[in-house]
Amino acid sequence: MDALSFAGDLGTTAAVLLIATSAATSFLTAAAGIGGGVVLLAMMAVVMPAQALIPVHGVVQLGSNAGRALILLRDVKTAVLLPFCAGSLVGAALGGMTAVQLPPAVLKIGLAAFILWSVWGRSFTAGGRYTVLLTGAFSSFLTMFFGATGTFVSAMVKTLKLGRLEHVATHSACMVAQHLIKVFAFGLLGFAYGPYLGLIGAMIASGFIGTVLGKRVLLKLKDESFHRILAVVLSLLALRLIYEGVVLVMAA
Repeated sequence: MDALSFAGDLGTTAAVLLIATSAATSFLTAAAGIGGGVVLLAMMAVVMPAQALIPVHGVVQLGSNAGRALILLRDVKTAVLLPFCAGSLVGAALGGMTAVQLPPAVLKIGLAAFILWSVWGRSFTAGGRYTVLLTGAFSSFLTMFFGATGTFVSAMVKTLKLGRLEHVATHSACMVAQHLIKVFAFGLLGFAYGPYLGLIGAMIASGFIGTVLGKRVLLKLKDESFHRILAVVLSLLALRLIYEGVVLVMAA
């Protein structure tokens, strides 16, 4: 199988790099609870055509989160999923129908502020049904444009004050639902996944290996240590969003 039939219009070197990155980022998310999706999206943005970036990233993240949710299935808080899925359906539909992007700088800085507030400020009502529903709707709307909104969803799940296994499992299950809806929406909008199926399959497989290894690290952590690491990772990602937003404002 040549590189073109395996990975759309990517070369062999780029495909191998993405497969390895998928394993590494899945390890990061399984061990630290968040961060892998953003890193993977950044790497994919370097080598993939812009029109394929968000749809293909969505399928890979669907597979990665499904593997993580599967091996932690008994720790998923299922009560969170129904309102999150309901909100995600609304958000993805609105995002798919939106012809004009909202200002990226405003969205990035706004997301960062919310994340930092959720991590370090006073929490809103933990587990509130409307909070979960609105998070599903808003994050699914954003993911149609930006791809990686796992940080935003993780900030919501963090307010539930779950143990480390329950946090990773519930976050993964929420992201499975969100990415599944997004992938279906892009299919309805006409994106052809066929040329990238070989690459997608290989990235999902390598991601599962990373998840299994990351779970071993997660099991060795205490809940307090996990949440400290999660707070630091979320804060660093939020600062990255602020930096990107400021750069866009200054370039305007």
